[in-house]
Amino acid sequence: MRAEEFEKARRRMVAEISARAVQLREITGRAAFDERVMAAMGRIPRHEFVPIEFQPLAYANIPLPIGFDKTISQPYVVALMTDLLDIGPDDAVLEIGTGLGYQSAILAQLACKVYSIEIIEELGRQAKQRLRRQGCTNVEVKIANGYHGWSEHAPFDKVIVTAAPDLIPPPLIQQLKAGGKLVIPAGLPDAQTLILVEKPSDGGVTTKEILPVRFSQLEGAEAA
Repeated sequence: MRAEEFEKARRRMVAEISARAVQLREITGRAAFDERVMAAMGRIPRHEFVPIEFQPLAYANIPLPIGFDKTISQPYVVALMTDLLDIGPDDAVLEIGTGLGYQSAILAQLACKVYSIEIIEELGRQAKQRLRRQGCTNVEVKIANGYHGWSEHAPFDKVIVTAAPDLIPPPLIQQLKAGGKLVIPAGLPDAQTLILVEKPSDGGVTTKEILPVRFSQLEGAEAA
């Protein structure tokens, strides 16, 4: 596909995300996503973050394989999870599950700094290359077990997890700042739910179930 064809497909993708948001507003409570989120979705070339054989499908609203039995999430879910975080320009964001770096690149457009952890070395290596090509200089990628978070850079304003554990990992809640938000899919493989976790400044933790989802299992959770 030529560059202009990818650009046209990306505009269609953004329009479809907006329409999907309206359709699911009763479930998610969000009829439209923040303009900054939608601008990032329209700016980042998703086809640069999928294997070359799937580039013609890069802007379809579907998940795509990226190798190692992992997938890149469908664009609507990427936009929804990003929007739920309410990322500010001064925020430091922790991402668990870099994959090939697409979600990282979206976060990089919105946050001051993104710390991303990928347990599969080859995916992490490719993500670093792809993010570098897109000029995402505010993303730092580490190969490690994301279940444990990244304590050296904690606490984080926002945390996003792009693979599903059975239960929310306690270290990720501990590394979330007071007043921060965490978005994570959790549950058994056939019964996962996207959850918004908030940590009010006055203490405690609240959770809100957003909608049913299906994600790859969080690698390393079973060993924690």
